[in-house]
Amino acid sequence: MDYELPDEIATFRDVVRKFAVEQIRPHVREWDEKQETPPEFRAKLGELGILGILTPEEYGGSGLGYLANAVVMEELCRQDGSLGFTLAGHTGLCSTHLLVAASDEQKARYLPKLASGEWWGAWALTEPGSGSDASAMQTKAVKYGDGWRISGQKQFITNGSFAEVTVVFARTEPDSGTKGISAFVLEKGAEGFKPISKEDKLGMRPSDTAMLSFDNVYVAPEALVGECNRGFIDALRVLERGRVGIAASAVGVARGALEESLQYAKQRETFGKPIAQHQAIQFMLADMATDVEAARLLVHDAALMLDRGEDAQLEASIAKLFATEAAMRASLKAVQIHGGMGCTREMHVERYMRDAKVYEIGEGTSEVQRMLIARHLLSSGAA
Repeated sequence: MDYELPDEIATFRDVVRKFAVEQIRPHVREWDEKQETPPEFRAKLGELGILGILTPEEYGGSGLGYLANAVVMEELCRQDGSLGFTLAGHTGLCSTHLLVAASDEQKARYLPKLASGEWWGAWALTEPGSGSDASAMQTKAVKYGDGWRISGQKQFITNGSFAEVTVVFARTEPDSGTKGISAFVLEKGAEGFKPISKEDKLGMRPSDTAMLSFDNVYVAPEALVGECNRGFIDALRVLERGRVGIAASAVGVARGALEESLQYAKQRETFGKPIAQHQAIQFMLADMATDVEAARLLVHDAALMLDRGEDAQLEASIAKLFATEAAMRASLKAVQIHGGMGCTREMHVERYMRDAKVYEIGEGTSEVQRMLIARHLLSSGAA
């Protein structure tokens, strides 16, 4: 594994780092309180080229790939962890699903606008009664002429309130588990399709998370993404890629917790000396640094495999599991190091802790990742 970033990615990282410090950090507390990332800021992400990192040049992106995306996600989430979910819903899930399964016509229609930020994307899989268990999906698509009519609800959909493009999963074959699920692309304003509520969350508060309603929504035959009844198979391929981005975002949160704690430990004094000189604090900082470094290496390894076109299901799950739990460990230690101040909104670390908890759940819980890792090991017979 080459540990040096290519010059093009390193340069882009530096641009994004400066952008994050100047354009995100001064506003992140306000966004957290208002539970909103302003549309004008989201537009800047498109202008900077962040939204098109995974999109090929022929569709308006830069095609820099998964390693570049991981590096950028870490820099953004060092300042605001909620951006990891906002971008995951848009780039990691919606755009990626279109790249993985859409027709040439669908790619040409949607990907350039998603890459530029003219349109925002969402990916609607989870329902009130089916999270990790997609086979319990109740949303249905019933044949209507050459097209379908979709009815049901989706929950915890990132960008659901404002997305112009949503990839929606619905059951097209009754009583056939995950083998009877198809994916459709819907545009904002379709009759019968609307967001009905916005979640008030523990963490990731600026990231829009909505419940969506589908009331007999008609979709034309050209709205089908990929093959009929194979939507969930495509979803698994999308999630493999998306988990690497989520893991990279968690590295950013863990790194933020570490860097904030280092700065505070050097300034805060107890018993006549900075707390950084107390061994108990030093041990916590050492553990945090180890977690950050290990998580980053796992993420970059999985990202490079994806860039090479290799199967990274195992590596993506390992990276997602370790990085998100590392972020949780690091943020908890950060709050402890900050003491009473760590429990106030005056410090960033309490926000990191809230965001880290959501990372352990979104795009496959830690328990699901352990299950997937174990299945792989047992089926392959080798670690």
